[in-house]
Amino acid sequence: MMKSLSIAFAFLAATSSAFAPIQRNALKNPALYMSETEPAVIEAPIEVEPTIVASGSSAAAVATMSQSLPFLPRPAALTGELPGDVGFDPLGFAKSEADLMNYREAEVKHARLAMLAAAGWPLSEVFDKKIAAVMGMEPILGSDDRVPSLLNGGLGKISPAYWVGCIGVAAMIDIFGQLRMKSDNKEYIPGDFGLRLGYPSNEEGQKRMQLAEIKNGRLAMIAIFAFAVQEFVTKQGVVDETPLFFFPIVETLHKYANSGYIQ
Repeated sequence: MMKSLSIAFAFLAATSSAFAPIQRNALKNPALYMSETEPAVIEAPIEVEPTIVASGSSAAAVATMSQSLPFLPRPAALTGELPGDVGFDPLGFAKSEADLMNYREAEVKHARLAMLAAAGWPLSEVFDKKIAAVMGMEPILGSDDRVPSLLNGGLGKISPAYWVGCIGVAAMIDIFGQLRMKSDNKEYIPGDFGLRLGYPSNEEGQKRMQLAEIKNGRLAMIAIFAFAVQEFVTKQGVVDETPLFFFPIVETLHKYANSGYIQ
């Protein structure tokens, strides 16, 4: 009997001592307990990509390179102030600001003439024979519907009076521009003949208009050169090669369908 009581008492003592540490740990703050058992997590610093700002000699090197030809230095006279100035002068024609203004004056005049020619070239191929038939005159275009030019030939059909009139008008415009440039030397803009119809009144709009004019003029100069070479090589008019741009769609499809498959 005493032996069994001793065993029971020992069992109870062991059981109570076994649960005592668990009871004390349970009273602790869970957050503190986690901090004691787990290592703290250290956030990695956020890497910010550095911004490289050119300064000193490197900035000067970037500024002196041509925008259109980055492997060549920008010509000294081409400062980027004129609309459309991207530093393109690989042969170095503009030695000074005065040279630059003279070349810009010539460029603007050629650009305007090229824009008129780029529109008049295909229109003459479309309407020349029709107008000649109405007025009872001989068409200027040949049987191949090509515009008379140095490469196409046919300039002998043009009346000398026409050339005299063109040269006279061009001379008058040039003299007027020279007089205006000399009378208003400081405020004069190359190609400015004083026409203000549809011209913006604010400086930002004027710069935008000047940039649009010089860009379209440069494109027209390339186009008119391409027209002449294209017709010389193919022996075919521009409008006949691209009829979709100049004739009704039904007429164009009729021609493409070998003249008869589409009625």
